[in-house]
Amino acid sequence: MQTEARKILKDAPIMWRRINSIGVILDCNSTYAAKLGYAKSEIIGKTIFEHVPKNSWEAMNESLKTWFETGKVVDRKITFKKQDNSEFPGILQATSLYDEEKNLIGSNTVIFDSNELTDQKIKELRKYFEESKQKLDELKITDYAKFDENSKSEYDGLRNMFDMLLSVDLKTLRD
Repeated sequence: MQTEARKILKDAPIMWRRINSIGVILDCNSTYAAKLGYAKSEIIGKTIFEHVPKNSWEAMNESLKTWFETGKVVDRKITFKKQDNSEFPGILQATSLYDEEKNLIGSNTVIFDSNELTDQKIKELRKYFEESKQKLDELKITDYAKFDENSKSEYDGLRNMFDMLLSVDLKTLRD
């Protein structure tokens, strides 16, 4: 079931995926699936290594290691591979998801195609991040108290993700 918080990501202008603690993709949005050229059903259950060329496995592994050690990954440049085997330079950002006992259960990961980061696109993304954070703030006031533990965990994870995205300087990353 999709929570209200996760609906913000459905047709978002960002590639988003959620993985478990061993790098298996649990969910993704339509933007992620379309960019890679797969149906969502072909992505769920696969590992994160399926969407990078072999020469990027080490970088992806380093990214996982950083995530385990720090709870987040910021500005990681990794090449991604589409279903048709074409590649694009990606910039990966990840934040952790925890259960109610504060055990690590996975991550929210956002990937940007650095080829697409025009000034206009960066402006649109910034606006989307701000609007999404505002929607999450509204949800916190109106519904958070009624959420079950899973929904609270998901909400908290997305809130952390958008806080991180708002702090990212995409222009610097692109250049």
